[in-house]
Amino acid sequence: MPSPTSYLLLNPSKPSSFRWLSAPAPRLHARRFHVSCDAPRGSSGRSGGGRREAIPAGASKAKKQIVFFDAAPPVSQEGGAAVEKAGGEKPTTKVGSGGNAALALLRRATKRTLAVLSNLPLAISEMFAIAALMALGTVIDQGEAPSYYFEKFPEDNPVFGFITWRWILTPGFDHMFSSPVFLGLLALLATSLMACTYTTQLPMVKVARRWSFTHSGERIRKQEFADSLPRASVQDLGVILMGAGYEVFTKGPSLYAFKGLAGRYAPIGVHLAMLFIMAGATLSATGSFKGSVDVPQGLNFVIGDVMKPRGVLSVAPDVFNTEVHVNRFYMEYYDSGEVSQFYSDLSLFNLDGKEVMRKTIKVNDPLRYGGITIYQTDWGFSALQVKKNGEGPFNLAMAPLKLNGDKKLFGTFLPLEDVDSSNPNVKGISMLARDLQSIVLYDQEGKFVGVRRPSSKLPIEINGNEILIEDAIGSTGLDLKTDPGVPIVYAGFGALMLTTCISYLSHSQIWALQDGSTVVVGGKTNRAKLEFSEEMNRLLDKVPELISADENVFDTKSTAT
Repeated sequence: MPSPTSYLLLNPSKPSSFRWLSAPAPRLHARRFHVSCDAPRGSSGRSGGGRREAIPAGASKAKKQIVFFDAAPPVSQEGGAAVEKAGGEKPTTKVGSGGNAALALLRRATKRTLAVLSNLPLAISEMFAIAALMALGTVIDQGEAPSYYFEKFPEDNPVFGFITWRWILTPGFDHMFSSPVFLGLLALLATSLMACTYTTQLPMVKVARRWSFTHSGERIRKQEFADSLPRASVQDLGVILMGAGYEVFTKGPSLYAFKGLAGRYAPIGVHLAMLFIMAGATLSATGSFKGSVDVPQGLNFVIGDVMKPRGVLSVAPDVFNTEVHVNRFYMEYYDSGEVSQFYSDLSLFNLDGKEVMRKTIKVNDPLRYGGITIYQTDWGFSALQVKKNGEGPFNLAMAPLKLNGDKKLFGTFLPLEDVDSSNPNVKGISMLARDLQSIVLYDQEGKFVGVRRPSSKLPIEINGNEILIEDAIGSTGLDLKTDPGVPIVYAGFGALMLTTCISYLSHSQIWALQDGSTVVVGGKTNRAKLEFSEEMNRLLDKVPELISADENVFDTKSTAT
């Protein structure tokens, strides 16, 4: 008998009888066998395509020969593979160039790198590391001067026994979200997401989009759900499935149906949304501007004078030439006297001095113009307008006084005699205020005299001088910033919520095969497997009803005929 590697070289027709004849070995150094086939006159054979061919009547016997080789003959290949010529000469073999070997090595290295980057435990570890750094960034005060960290994290008294200012300033954790460590982890996670999308998600989508017919009933019966429908047809099943929202395709006796393909695309959308979020966060960290300013009521400032770049991608826009004027600053109070809200009436002017925008801002209600956002964040006491014996008003600067806790206290001093450098012990009236609604006055001996409200028009006499509090001038604390990454981050989060919801849609597939008068049905789904089984039972129960309805219609037409 020839070996399993024998090749059928002549006539695939099925013989009616065989004779094995040995023959001398050919020059290919392999044993060859002849099998003769005798077909009687008038008999017919089935060709490879299933078509019958009649034997010519004039031939008494048709003898055909099948030749087997004990070893596989050499196969011709492009690029100079070894092929023996007809005359028995050994052909020349072309050696592959070094470029092909280098390309193959590069492909293997790329494949291994993608396999490592798309590893799920690695991606989860990266996400945990990023989350830990974000939490650390909320604990460590950001953007402070180096002296602040020298004082708070000294080397002679480390926090937790080992954390000093070097642990914060060296890796850049004083600017956590623009530090090389944080941005590097973001880049690594983005690379892992892209690798996973390329190696896993895209192939899954390609497979899901194929119309995968099957012609094996045994294969269908091995699906997660399988059943048989006697006296049914795949056309009847297709009608039922189409009514349930499936896309149905038929090819001969085979049927393929699916629904929920969007659930296969959703993981790719989730990855893209996360990439958008990380890209926006990176742009915010490296391409934004930020600044803070305290401006007394009635004064101006130019936006570009207070803005500082946050990263290497920060580019100053033309709107930085805009001038901001504080028209008015005022506050609202609770019944207890505590500050409840503070407001700033702001006007914006372009280079031509034309007002382009005006708005009163408050906490959680900022002003936005040309990519610039101005927030109301703080307040202060700038000056006190005072009349002395009908003279003035004089603007007395209010200075913040240091207190324990977060309470604010401001103070000023009104001298009652000429100030002389040779006499530093000048006596006068001291005035203290914790807000803009009441001023506490003390005489030159430091004794309490009384309290007056600004604009009350009620004078008070101190050491023979009539003092009138005209007005309290506040200052507004504003934070300004540009953040080009915010729209990208918002779009990414919106897409993330949408694609996450879509990813919960089940992708269900159903195969069916007509086997005589019986239809073999099988299917599977990637989610909601119990619901899928219940749905299939419910749909298959409708097939007999449809068949019965068709038979009743046919019987009615026959009776009428």
